[in-house]
Amino acid sequence: QVQLVESGGGLVQAGDSLRLSCAASGRTFSIYAVGWFRQAPGKKREFVAAWSGGSTVYADSVKGRFTISTDSAKNTVYLQMNSLKPEDTAVYFCAVQLKPVVIITTPGSYEYWGQGTQVTVSS
Repeated sequence: QVQLVESGGGLVQAGDSLRLSCAASGRTFSIYAVGWFRQAPGKKREFVAAWSGGSTVYADSVKGRFTISTDSAKNTVYLQMNSLKPEDTAVYFCAVQLKPVVIITTPGSYEYWGQGTQVTVSS
């Protein structure tokens, strides 16, 4: 079992930055992949970024603006978001997968989810 708690969301203006945190507890020693996803009202949950074994992957819409990183000592994963745009407005979720999977960019690949944190970007 893994428990995840996100924080760091808020209301910002276009062009601003935010850093989201995802604190993990439980079986953190056996995490295979960590992902960030987001869901805007009326839309499906979409992939943002993922980390697995030191490698990272990003959605095209955030590449060059967002950075996923991990701090193993703190069992925390971060999502640094720069140059935010109004279309980045959504609830952001972190997710963890303990078992090896082929694809880490889809919500269905993840077992454990946080409660989400709201990010609102005004124009």
